[in-house]
Amino acid sequence: MTESERIEMLIKEGEGLTVEFKERYTPRIDRDIVAFANSKGGLLLLGVDDRGKVVDEKLTNKMKAEINDIARNCDPSIQIKKIKQAGRVVIIEVSEGAEKPYSSSSGYYRRLDAVTQKMTQREVRSIFRETDDRSFEDLTCRNLTLKDISLKRVKAFLQEADMSYKISKANLSSFLTSLNIYRKGKINNAGTLMFAFNIGKFIPHSESIFAAFKGTERINIYDRNDVRADLLTQFTEAVGFLKKHLNVRSEIRDFDRFDIYEIPLDALREAVVNAIVHRNYAIKGTSIYVRIFDDRVEIENPGGLVEGMAKRDFGKSSVRRNPIIADLFHRMDKVERMGTGINRMRTLMIEAGLKEPVFEMDSFFRAIFYRDPRYSLKADEAGKKGPEETTQKTTQKTTQKIIEAIAKKADITQKELAVLIGITEDGVKYHITRLKRKGILKRIGPDKGGYWEIVGG
Repeated sequence: MTESERIEMLIKEGEGLTVEFKERYTPRIDRDIVAFANSKGGLLLLGVDDRGKVVDEKLTNKMKAEINDIARNCDPSIQIKKIKQAGRVVIIEVSEGAEKPYSSSSGYYRRLDAVTQKMTQREVRSIFRETDDRSFEDLTCRNLTLKDISLKRVKAFLQEADMSYKISKANLSSFLTSLNIYRKGKINNAGTLMFAFNIGKFIPHSESIFAAFKGTERINIYDRNDVRADLLTQFTEAVGFLKKHLNVRSEIRDFDRFDIYEIPLDALREAVVNAIVHRNYAIKGTSIYVRIFDDRVEIENPGGLVEGMAKRDFGKSSVRRNPIIADLFHRMDKVERMGTGINRMRTLMIEAGLKEPVFEMDSFFRAIFYRDPRYSLKADEAGKKGPEETTQKTTQKTTQKIIEAIAKKADITQKELAVLIGITEDGVKYHITRLKRKGILKRIGPDKGGYWEIVGG
């Protein structure tokens, strides 16, 4: 069917919810443009009278420029999908808006059957409430299409999530739909933040800034990294920056080397994930910040406590600001759905003999981890008890807890063991390695989908 045949059919069907006839072009079409954007979108046909008779209208460059100006001057601005000549008729196509409600200079309008009708104050308030309930991550990213999605970044996500799905251009839309980031041919902001080629083009304020300072004040920076990339890359780069600037010592246990950072790395990972998942991405002109000082590490994100959570409930209950992004990071095994991150940070710091982290909540959320001033890269002084001696005293008790937990649940994960026993994942790996070397424990099957078998001891 040609464009002219399609228009002829629409004219025969008459005006309706998504079709409006105008005999001539006038600037008053701003009301119809707004009405379509506030409803389901639609077609404005210039050169057709109310009875469906074609009376001719000619599209000129001046008219096209004026129509685009009219749309841009709406609040919020509207981008016209199409303006073209089709035979003797001018077609103006308007998509449903992602930032409702829209208004023109004369007010708010919507489509009611075949009529453009001015909205009442109650109707306007109702739409504002509906859009307020939708978080920034769930809003459609304007002008972004599947062509702007990086298959490389989708594959990186699949690898992190340990998924064997073979992604291609042919099945990309169905896969993104399954992640709740693509619907009705449109990609939301969560999908953009995770998978777009050029995220800065669509969400320019999505970045993380990492800085290391000399001293304890924000004065002398000796290293800085600004990361404008997808959220997984921001996470990876943040952890890498922390590892680069924190003191670390290595211990050899049963021929395996373990790196022990002055601040537990798992606690810092939790804080970085928390900043990414709970950031208010609607706030422009701000970033996620990781700051390293001589005495502390600060990890900060725009947006304080999520609406609906009181300070007294902090650390006791979980309200997710960005549930779609949180789900994607959960699939990559980087965040728990149970909301245990805050308590885990506290536990890990106490286990390491450090102060509990401090959490500040205003217009930003800030996690502060204090470094141990006694920490040294040198070996323990002679005659003092080192970490290995302390570890040996607690090894038997910890390994017994691991064996008991596996006896109850053979498919328990190392992460679940860490939470259950109250040690880090590195600690669990250390004890499991010892049990396997002693022939007490055996792994059957892959890391995901397999199980443990107690074979001796």
